[in-house]
Amino acid sequence: MERKYIDCREYPSEMACTVMISADSEIELIEAAVQHAVAVHKEQDTPQLREEIRKLIKTMPMAKAA
Repeated sequence: MERKYIDCREYPSEMACTVMISADSEIELIEAAVQHAVAVHKEQDTPQLREEIRKLIKTMPMAKAA
């Protein structure tokens, strides 16, 4: 299973946040990222914020077994 992640450095902000959040599911990742955006960046939880967050999702390359 591939992990999905969001790197806060890719989202424009004045605080230069360096947090990276990852999860196995897109739903779980969006929920965690919204909580971070609201608590740390003082954003409002809106459909527009969730759509912007969804656009930032990337897939983490899988590590190869030795």
